[in-house]
Amino acid sequence: MYSSRGDPGARYLLLLLLLLASWKPARGQVRYSVAEEAKHGTFVGRIAQDLGLELAELVPRLFQLDSRGRADLLEVNLQNGILFVNSRIDREELCGRSAVCSIHLEVIVDKPLQVFHAEVEVKDINDNPPVFPATQKTLFIPESRLLDSHFSLEGASDSDIGANALLTYRLSLNEHFSLDVPVNDEEAKPLGLVLKKLLDREESPELHLFLIATDGGKPELTGSVQLLITVLDANDNAPTFDKTLYKVKLPENVPNGTLVIKLNASDLDEGSNGDIVYSFTNDVPLTVKHKFHIDPISGELTATGHIDFEESKAYKIRIEAIDKGHIPLAGHCTVLVNIVDANDNAPELTVKTLWLPVKENAQPGTVIALISVTDEDEGVNGQATCSLTPRVPFKLVSTFKNYYSLVLDGALDRESVSDYMLVVTARDGGSPSLSAAASVFVEVADMNDNAPTFAQPEYTVFVKENNQPGCHIFTVSAHDADAQENALVSYSLVERRVGERALSSYVSVHAESGKVYALQPLDHEELELLQFQVSARDAGFPPLGSNVTLQVFVLDENDNAPALLPPGSGGVRGAMSELVPRSAGAGHVVAKVRAVDADSGYNAWLSYELQPAVDSTRSPFRVGLYTGEVSTSRALDEADAPRQRLLVLVKDHGEPPLAATATVLVSLVESGQALKTSSRASSGSTGQEVALVDINVYLIIAICAVSSLLVLTLLLYTALRCSAPPTEGECGQGMPKLVCSSAVGSWSYSQQRRQRVCSGEGPPKTDLMAFSPSLPPCPGSADEMGDAHTSTDSSGKVGCSSILFIHLF
Repeated sequence: MYSSRGDPGARYLLLLLLLLASWKPARGQVRYSVAEEAKHGTFVGRIAQDLGLELAELVPRLFQLDSRGRADLLEVNLQNGILFVNSRIDREELCGRSAVCSIHLEVIVDKPLQVFHAEVEVKDINDNPPVFPATQKTLFIPESRLLDSHFSLEGASDSDIGANALLTYRLSLNEHFSLDVPVNDEEAKPLGLVLKKLLDREESPELHLFLIATDGGKPELTGSVQLLITVLDANDNAPTFDKTLYKVKLPENVPNGTLVIKLNASDLDEGSNGDIVYSFTNDVPLTVKHKFHIDPISGELTATGHIDFEESKAYKIRIEAIDKGHIPLAGHCTVLVNIVDANDNAPELTVKTLWLPVKENAQPGTVIALISVTDEDEGVNGQATCSLTPRVPFKLVSTFKNYYSLVLDGALDRESVSDYMLVVTARDGGSPSLSAAASVFVEVADMNDNAPTFAQPEYTVFVKENNQPGCHIFTVSAHDADAQENALVSYSLVERRVGERALSSYVSVHAESGKVYALQPLDHEELELLQFQVSARDAGFPPLGSNVTLQVFVLDENDNAPALLPPGSGGVRGAMSELVPRSAGAGHVVAKVRAVDADSGYNAWLSYELQPAVDSTRSPFRVGLYTGEVSTSRALDEADAPRQRLLVLVKDHGEPPLAATATVLVSLVESGQALKTSSRASSGSTGQEVALVDINVYLIIAICAVSSLLVLTLLLYTALRCSAPPTEGECGQGMPKLVCSSAVGSWSYSQQRRQRVCSGEGPPKTDLMAFSPSLPPCPGSADEMGDAHTSTDSSGKVGCSSILFIHLF
């Protein structure tokens, strides 16, 4: 394992890096080494200890190891923090013949989020023997070749590197040839045989030798090729090149047919023995033959395939020149083509999201994603920088070379922006530069930070009395700006007492729709105003809510007939008996019919009519239309019957009107007799009438005081709510009636009743009706008054009134 722990300065640097890692993404890196083909479980390094991580924190902090596609090669034991070999590592498969081979690891831990980087260098072992291009090599050598003649051979190759690929050659024992081995690749003279003893075809037409290659590994590995030498006569001069090694630079992506180099070989022979043909040697790979072409006549080497620096940075091409002699001779050279890099690869972005969606209450600095950038070019062409879409609450933080963290840089509000489409752009330093972009979709998760709200804090509802049980009277609706269950609103009543009963016995609200229902028929005479609150709560955690106030006015209907009050003096079966002197003149008050109506307003306005006699005789009596006073319409005479039965019809002005009938028995007597009877009656009723007058005086004073407060309250309420349109449910609302001012003096008094309002049991109230002053004028006389209705404005509101009518008793 490679480590800098032995150096004191390195210890301080490591300590500083650990301190920095406690408050921002880690930038540290550790290095290890491991031999290829190591067994499973081979110890690599104590990575948790070297990164400053506690063993007990590895599991809670979600320790992750990412090796970019090589996750099965190395693994970490979370119990002891040791990095070990998990599966077979083949260095040649990973890196080919590259001088340096390493595996890059990313270590990610959470709470807080930290990213570390580690490199594991894979050391080469001698696991590949030398390999020759072929198992057998045939050489044709004329017997006329001179001593010390050189015959080129194709060397072996070894997939290992370093000392494991350092080859030595030896030749099997023979008396004719020795082996000439170049010191290094730069030496012009290639591997070959050197003739030490002249050949004699007649003595030995063929020779069989073995060329053995041994690498420098421990233990060493070997490879061999059989050399079959055929001794020939004839052509004794081989072609020769100007140089044995040619070095050429070729830009990548050159067009097909681009000339790489023009080779020139010469042959001292003449005729066909001096004619030269150029070709690739047999050991040239097919990949090179697909990319280059050698003209057999001219010797021009041209590019014919796609030349890519990222595929191969250099090509080593062996070329031979063979003459056309009867026994052809060959000369060899090597062309080393170095490829020059061009900026032809755009950066590549890899995005690894960590926490999506992001909660809208996430704190700035929260890491959203990890971004890595790669560019296959070299130098400035492969140096890339990243940028983020402007004007978003996010930013990029560089954590390591070509590694970035996408972090939150501001507050989020899902109700304002529910998601973001971020664009990360990477641009290299080439000229012209190339760029690539990657999109990151960031969804903002909702938090329950908005309570349901109503459009108005208060609603006014008008409902006719005697409604059907379960009648829908209104619908409340609240809006919640949150989403999903945080915006799922349910409704409920705010329970309270209305008098002696619970509010839930009068109304109910549907939890999902917000519809308000009247559970029982409402009675205007019992309850004129029901005020309550409806609560709206969402389904978030913790739940949020708000309340709205509903004022339900119960409108009167004509459901009560007039009721006759008991007569002031005794009568027969409830009838009034009165004595009238025959000397009474026109206008003499005989009796007063008194009646009350439990309804209010127009439905309680009573009128009195005298029913005509059965025998169609004209009665000398009449009744006041609105006073109920029975009086003589003319002077009485002897022709009038001494006993008369008067039927007085009392009816209200409702639709349809309801009525009651009062009976008045009138006896015509002489003046003296009337005085005696009246004195007896008055003596018996004096005490009762005095007591009644006293009670009425106090009662009228109390009613006037209460009425003054009610009038003031209604005037203030009307001024505030006059412009608001009335709301009605399915039960509908009643239409108020118009009463002209000329009828005020004739208005009947109503019976006493206690009225309950939404605030609980209230004191006895007077009946009060308000009508708009913008109504059409009333008829001239009370007798000619017809039914007039209140006018409504364009919004359906009942006009505000300045004429008030108080029902007294």
